[in-house]
Amino acid sequence: MVRTVQERGRETGVQADTEGVGVSAHHDRILIIDFGSQYTQLIARRVREAHVYCEIHPPSRTIEWIRAWNPKGIILSGGPSSVYGESVPTADPELLELGTPVLGLCYGMQLLAHLSGGKVVRASRREYGRAQLRVEDGRLFHGFGRGEETPVWMSHGDHVDTAPPGYTVTASSVNSPVAAFEHRQRPLFGVQFHPEVAHTPRGGEILNNYLFEICGCTPDWTPGHFVETEVARIQEVVGPTARVICGLSGGVDSSVAAVLVHRAVGDRLTCIFVDHGLLRLHERDQVEQTFRRHLGIDLRVVDAQARFLEKLAGITDPEEKRRRIGGTFIDVFESEARAVGKDVGYLVQGTLYPDVIESLSPLGGPSVTIKTHHNVGGLPERLPFKLLEPLRELFKDEVRQVGRELGLPEEMVGRHPFPGPGLAIRILGEVSPENLEMLRRADSIYTEEIRAAGLYDDIWQAFAVLLPVRSVGVQGDCRTYDQVIALRAVTSRDGMTADWFAFPPEVLARVSNRIANEVDGVNRVVYDVSSKPPATIEWE
Repeated sequence: MVRTVQERGRETGVQADTEGVGVSAHHDRILIIDFGSQYTQLIARRVREAHVYCEIHPPSRTIEWIRAWNPKGIILSGGPSSVYGESVPTADPELLELGTPVLGLCYGMQLLAHLSGGKVVRASRREYGRAQLRVEDGRLFHGFGRGEETPVWMSHGDHVDTAPPGYTVTASSVNSPVAAFEHRQRPLFGVQFHPEVAHTPRGGEILNNYLFEICGCTPDWTPGHFVETEVARIQEVVGPTARVICGLSGGVDSSVAAVLVHRAVGDRLTCIFVDHGLLRLHERDQVEQTFRRHLGIDLRVVDAQARFLEKLAGITDPEEKRRRIGGTFIDVFESEARAVGKDVGYLVQGTLYPDVIESLSPLGGPSVTIKTHHNVGGLPERLPFKLLEPLRELFKDEVRQVGRELGLPEEMVGRHPFPGPGLAIRILGEVSPENLEMLRRADSIYTEEIRAAGLYDDIWQAFAVLLPVRSVGVQGDCRTYDQVIALRAVTSRDGMTADWFAFPPEVLARVSNRIANEVDGVNRVVYDVSSKPPATIEWE
């Protein structure tokens, strides 16, 4: 049975695949318990950047589960709750008796204090933003001078008023007399600030002291080691005879997943590329060239453009577009998958770690859906394949590193994210052949100029959007009443938050001039200066 990411998340949290032994079992690992902080994923990224494996789990994990998972350390995240409130996320006090080093951050520190008999109170003044931390002592602050002051990032309304029995105060700030503490006998540590954010300049040193000096972790979570152990795991799971299929989109995630599985099973992998007619300019040709000619992978291309466009005719609602694209994709993919042969046992999906953890809230329930996920997922149960998700433990930047390790060309590994529904959700209105051609050409010009300016790798994602409005213009001494193109470009680490990219004005001028002169039917170009939040990166 094949289940959606959301269903698997609700059933298993964020555990590795139950088929075979997860790759993480071969590494020291850190357990991050998520109490709802906006920075929880950032904690995980900082730990991974130190080459230590970690996973994010909800507070509902039992002590028995934690013992079996056997972490080298446990990090309690921040969160919006007050430890003395009702129905707030908490932890079993037995967590502090395991002998495993525990580090509480912000709410996590307050929870440590609360469980240990300390006093947590509402601060007289909310502390949000930069603060000066005065370091007194402590293992977390190895390398800091006694009495040294260092900037940190605070974000809290409560604070620890009195350290619990057995704890020593190791740092303070003007607004937080107990800004850090540690237990005198047991490996329990807490900081009121956020060492994981860039606004705490020496936060990396603090986290490294915890990971290596206190937990004794080995920094062996590297792309090369991941490839080696994951290839072995795939071979064990799939066995020597079963065939594997992969729904290839041409994006980074599915491409890396396909090449990784190909290294494990060779010519028993068949990739299926469904051309739904919603691709960028020359995208189908690029995919065919890379996978057939350069990588030697069995690739089957299905031309289904007419079928998809027929389903989208007259549809303007973005969620209905997604539903129709997803349903049509399933029908086309199912037909082609069955044609591969009866010995197909596994289906590869490029699921990433954020796809999994975003399906859970700190209280254990599903998170609020802002919009249907861009990736085409949730293939029907009638497909008789087991699911293979070789990247479901990785963040996006880790996937890129693995792709480079596997030898994928940089133009594929470093390309900007592209949604599964393609250009359909970048046309705000009806998806017609004329609108697709207009947007495709404008988007290509935009990308060309970004590359020519040497800015492509500085941007997380850049794309053009066709707006459902017309405006008056003057072209060739004639009045026009034509379409408007919006340009979007953002910087981000993982797509969870994003800032608009500040282009040099001359670059935007060149893009605007070229689009207005080279794309028939467009007479106006605008630039989107919205960040995420409050906006999303995509417009639909």
